[in-house]
Amino acid sequence: MEKEFSSKVKIRFSDCDPIGHLNNVKYLEYMLHAREDHVEQNYGFTYEQYLEKTGSIWITINNEIAYLKEVRYNSTVEITSKTIFVNDLTVVVELLMKDEKGRINAVFWLTVIYFNMKNRKAEKMPESILSQFAHFVVEIEQKTFKERVGFFRSQNKTKS
Repeated sequence: MEKEFSSKVKIRFSDCDPIGHLNNVKYLEYMLHAREDHVEQNYGFTYEQYLEKTGSIWITINNEIAYLKEVRYNSTVEITSKTIFVNDLTVVVELLMKDEKGRINAVFWLTVIYFNMKNRKAEKMPESILSQFAHFVVEIEQKTFKERVGFFRSQNKTKS
């Protein structure tokens, strides 16, 4: 079973600064859009459908991003996403933006909490969704964001 999902995207001129570098906030947008597509394609639902059906949704409580290598206008990047942690309340997803040589442009850890929109409180995920998410967890050696960024920096040096 595939546990890391991937899509390719072309960097648009309107998303770059005057010297042709992808604006920092656009890294987040490209990565979040890719994750939304990955969830729909591999988990079988959209966030909108899930919210309508259950009254609950995942709310972002923490973002950590490191920009490791510039991304330029008109380049094509691969964006991957994988779940690296799940408990009954939260999920941590790692998203990577890679160039055509596999070097990491950016690493992004997104932490979300399961949230009931009706009573406006965090709550435990239903067992059915928790077990579905648990099947997709990918174990990584580095346990902190700082360690993970260091790992990718050293990997990028060997791919130069």
